[in-house]
Amino acid sequence: MTLKRMMAGPCESPFPVYEDLVERLLRAHASADLERDPTVAHVTAMCSGYAYADIGTMADIVTRLGFDGHACVRIAQSVDAMFVYSTAYLVQSRCGRVVILCYRGTEASNLGNWLGDADVGSDSMLLGEERLRVHSGFYRNVRATRWDVIRELNLALEGKSLADPKTRVDHPMEALYVTGHSLGGAMAVLLSLSLMENKPIAEKLRAVYTFGQPLVAGEPLPASVQHFARKLHRHIMAHDPIPALPARIGGPLVHFGREYRHIDGRWTRAEAPVIQMKNIHALPPAVLALIGVTVPGRRRYTLVEHGPHLYLSALRPEGRITEYGDRS
Repeated sequence: MTLKRMMAGPCESPFPVYEDLVERLLRAHASADLERDPTVAHVTAMCSGYAYADIGTMADIVTRLGFDGHACVRIAQSVDAMFVYSTAYLVQSRCGRVVILCYRGTEASNLGNWLGDADVGSDSMLLGEERLRVHSGFYRNVRATRWDVIRELNLALEGKSLADPKTRVDHPMEALYVTGHSLGGAMAVLLSLSLMENKPIAEKLRAVYTFGQPLVAGEPLPASVQHFARKLHRHIMAHDPIPALPARIGGPLVHFGREYRHIDGRWTRAEAPVIQMKNIHALPPAVLALIGVTVPGRRRYTLVEHGPHLYLSALRPEGRITEYGDRS
């Protein structure tokens, strides 16, 4: 297990992307509104994309977004033989009021990471007195770093700086957002579900935003999961194969939460979850995604559309500069 902390430096022109980012995140999902927030979607997608980088890069990108002088923590655990590759970032605003928890997704060059994704064995997740069937590989990765993540969230809830827990910030955590791309999105969902047993932290959870998230759980969905689903906002590019890959753990896995698809240049709320591919169970998901899959009567899927950079481009609000400082 490795844990790194750092305090980000000041923001320089032409940044920040959002002058009032903390206030925007505090206003979003503060009431009973359940629809996605474009600013939250853009910011969490940015964090999800750069979760594949090192802590210095993540801190720099979040500073450019508008978290000037924030704290950034990286928690990681790798166990090759067990296909455990779990990396989480926590970003705490300088004032302490907002925290973003982001999970790294599958690393393209890491075969063990792909094999862990393909481990669709059935596991059981306890939610109070209810049990939920979950993807074994994803759940194992969540558990590898879960207690360290919860410890950091408790520090934020106590009003302590995540850069230096011996010091305090101006405010305790008021709003928590959890996010991730691909495997990271699956881990974001499972960690958020586990927080339901931790009421002080769960009460601060505003929303969960995922991008290209695969299936994570099987039916029947307990009532607590159906209630949680109102906070889950899943984003899917039209030709991204990962959310459409079929999986069974004694029964089919199912998508839940609110789904938004990028079609014809727009994000549209889907009336029903993306349809899963059929009759391709004999091939590993990684192979299917790499070669591209054509589903008769539907569309051709390609791994290119699973790339986090495409999600970032599609989610950047019109008129906002990029993380590189341009408007292209």
